[in-house]
Amino acid sequence: MIVEADGGSRGNPGPAGYGALVKDAATGELLAERAEGLGVATNNVAEYSGLVAGLRAAAELEASTVDVRMDSKLVVEQMSGRWKIKNVVLQPLAQEAAKLASGFQRVRYEWIPRAQNSHADRLANEAMDAQDGKPVPEPTELTAPRAHGQDRSSPARWTGAKGTPTKLLLLRHGQTEMSVDRRYSGRGDVPLTGHGEQQVADAAKRFARMDGLVVDGAVVPIIASPLTRTKQTAQAVADALGGRVETHPGLLETDFGEWEGLTFTEAAERDPALHGAWLSDPSVPAPGGESFDAVHERVRRVRDELIESYAGRTVVVVSHVTPIKSLLRLGLDAGPSLLFRLHLDLASLSIVEFYPDGNASVRLVNDISHLS
Repeated sequence: MIVEADGGSRGNPGPAGYGALVKDAATGELLAERAEGLGVATNNVAEYSGLVAGLRAAAELEASTVDVRMDSKLVVEQMSGRWKIKNVVLQPLAQEAAKLASGFQRVRYEWIPRAQNSHADRLANEAMDAQDGKPVPEPTELTAPRAHGQDRSSPARWTGAKGTPTKLLLLRHGQTEMSVDRRYSGRGDVPLTGHGEQQVADAAKRFARMDGLVVDGAVVPIIASPLTRTKQTAQAVADALGGRVETHPGLLETDFGEWEGLTFTEAAERDPALHGAWLSDPSVPAPGGESFDAVHERVRRVRDELIESYAGRTVVVVSHVTPIKSLLRLGLDAGPSLLFRLHLDLASLSIVEFYPDGNASVRLVNDISHLS
């Protein structure tokens, strides 16, 4: 495959952005585009960022060999090993590019004149325009971003977030008999009801209509809690997309211990003092179970693993109400009171993005518009 990449800065340093694309080496077919504003940065940082984005896109397309074409003599010579990388700001970006390059059988770097790099240059300038709030051309069939390209409504335009975010599509499982009776349902392994199966079928149809979840035949990762109700929900989505389900124990619901299967009222009557403390102090565990602080730290570790494993990609996460609230809480950088003030319906969809520079953006919360 061929990777073309460019970056620019209006001020050097100044408002910066990058553009990158992947083409089939034999046919010239455009396979993917990437573009993102970087806030304030230098030309060299933007050019290296474009290289990293292009190599990552090629990796996602499972390229075996890559020809990188750029009009940056600096990047080409440094990545070819002919020039030393003395700038400490560029070194981490070069290391990231080298790590990505090591995953291919061969990578070759070639300098090309700026006129031959116009596509990547245009993408970089459109990213800078979007970041500055300037209108950009509507994407056409040939210019529309593919394979997780830039979302032109990206919050990076106004938050200053840098890099391509990891987008988590958070789907809560459908109805169970426990949820019908509003009972604490943590580690108890209960299946969906018939109505719950219809809810997740409706959710699956929505996922099937969403852009960017199947790229050149490859389905985005679908990660679920290992309980039956979440695996049933995730499998409905996987069937609709043609993908497969992986499970992660860190996405399990809160362990409610001895309150498992009780209603709110029954738990409060059984342990009035402890139940009240549990609701007011996130460090207090349920009897024989977990505290909300423990759940939050568990989910934080899962979030970090997902970002590391699927950086810059979209991931479908199928879980329970507390883990999903915890992921939204991480996105909002909010306190534990969010757990009690945020309502999430069964089979609801929420979306949060985590940027590589530590920024985050919650894009959607508790959307059930797909339910019939």
